[in-house]
Amino acid sequence: MAASIDMEYPFSGSWLVRNSPADRVPSHGTTLFATSYAIDFVPVGDTGRTAPVTLGSLLRPEAPEKFPGFGWPVSSPVEGIVVAVHDSEADHPAYRGLPSIGYALTQRRRAEAGWTALAGNHVLIESDGIVVALCHLQRGTAEVRPGQRVRIADVVGRCGNSGNSTEPHLHVQAVDSRDVEHADAVRLTFNGSLPRNGEIVVRESHAH
Repeated sequence: MAASIDMEYPFSGSWLVRNSPADRVPSHGTTLFATSYAIDFVPVGDTGRTAPVTLGSLLRPEAPEKFPGFGWPVSSPVEGIVVAVHDSEADHPAYRGLPSIGYALTQRRRAEAGWTALAGNHVLIESDGIVVALCHLQRGTAEVRPGQRVRIADVVGRCGNSGNSTEPHLHVQAVDSRDVEHADAVRLTFNGSLPRNGEIVVRESHAH
C-alpha cells in the first residue's frame, strides 16, 4: 500500500479547493515531480471570490497584491523538521482570462527548468520520513530555517504568487524523499479526509 500522511490544514481563513486528488489522480494532470496527490488552495475574500473580476482582469495581467489572500499566513500542517527553504523568487503578475492562455504556453519551459521553477518559494517539512511541500510562497516571508523543528500551526511563510502560479495560492504535496525531483508521491488527507474541487474550507486561526 502506498505511503500516506494525515495533516492539519496549513492556513486559517477561507480557501477554495482546486486540483484535488479527491476528484482525480493525478490531480494536476501529470505525475511529474511527484504531484499525483498534490492539492491547491486559493484564498478567497468575504464574497467567496479570489478577487473581483473586471474587464481589465480578463485582458491584462494583474498585480498579485490585488488578490485578498496575497500575504496570508501559511502554517505547518505537521510536526517535524524543516529540511529546505527557498525564499528568493519574485512574485509575478497574476493571469486570468486571455493572459492565462499565453502564460500556459510557457509552462513547459518552467517544467524543463526543474521542480523549483514550478514550486517557486517553498518550505519542505519532514515528518516521520515523509516530506510535506508548501509552495508558491511570497518572496522574503519565510519564518523558518533548515534544521528548525516546527509544531502544527507554526507560521512558516505567506501565500504568494511565485513559481508556476496563475494567481496567489498554496500548493501542497507530500513525497517520500527530500529530493523532490526523484521522489514518489505520497497520498495525503486533512483531518482524515480530502475536500473536493470547488469546496471552500474555512479555518479559524490557531497560529502560534
